[in-house]
Amino acid sequence: MPLSLHNKKIVISAGASGIGWATAKVCLAKGAVVYLCDIDIKSLSKIKKNRLYNKRLFAYKCDASEEDEVTDFFNQINKKTKKIDAILNNVGIAGPTGTIEKLTSDDWEQTLKVNVISHFYFTKLAIPMLKKNKGGSIINISSGAGIMGFPLRAPYAASKWAVIGVTKTLAMELGKFKIRVNAICPGTIKGDRMVRVIRDKAKFLKTSRKKIEKEFVSMASMNCWIHEEDIGKICSFLISNEGERISGQTIPVDGNATRLD
Repeated sequence: MPLSLHNKKIVISAGASGIGWATAKVCLAKGAVVYLCDIDIKSLSKIKKNRLYNKRLFAYKCDASEEDEVTDFFNQINKKTKKIDAILNNVGIAGPTGTIEKLTSDDWEQTLKVNVISHFYFTKLAIPMLKKNKGGSIINISSGAGIMGFPLRAPYAASKWAVIGVTKTLAMELGKFKIRVNAICPGTIKGDRMVRVIRDKAKFLKTSRKKIEKEFVSMASMNCWIHEEDIGKICSFLISNEGERISGQTIPVDGNATRLD
């Protein structure tokens, strides 16, 4: 039987593009109700033309790094439902490229604020709604950089390791409420963000983008890109009843990446 998410209510941060939107589409196709937010007005406008909008798909503008805006987002959700089945903490930025001595305090602080503190804002407000549901799933998007070192990307690596620590801790705190908490570590995702990362690394190392791109792909033993939909599929499994005994796990979806240098 195909995996079903019929009427499961799912919240997704940074959900209007990339991994967030790919996950939303996978979950909608399996019958879920999706509440997403994003800061990108252009992408939100496109989503509002979707045939499921205002039926099983709801989209709101929200700067995930601002606690007041996250609170407003949840206030909007609470007008439609008092409980949810899952939240995907997807919001994150790539951060700067460079050695530590060349980075600024602002570089560090902004990366940590978006990639770590925003997860706190969302999770804090989601937990009461999951408890009312008497269980559910929290999925945190970390990275291969959350389980390995990542030269020239220290702020990003630090933030993604922090996500793993929060995941492990929350799984222990929330298990008694039948709320499971897992982290997904995507590998080299084919998309706009990696285009920028490759561009910045090539510029820093004074080499070609093509060379850097080839190096990124070669980091995985499967020698492949990871697609956004690959992440959506594992998210849908963890949200489903089939994933009801999985918690506290760090799950790489990376083609078996063995290095990030």
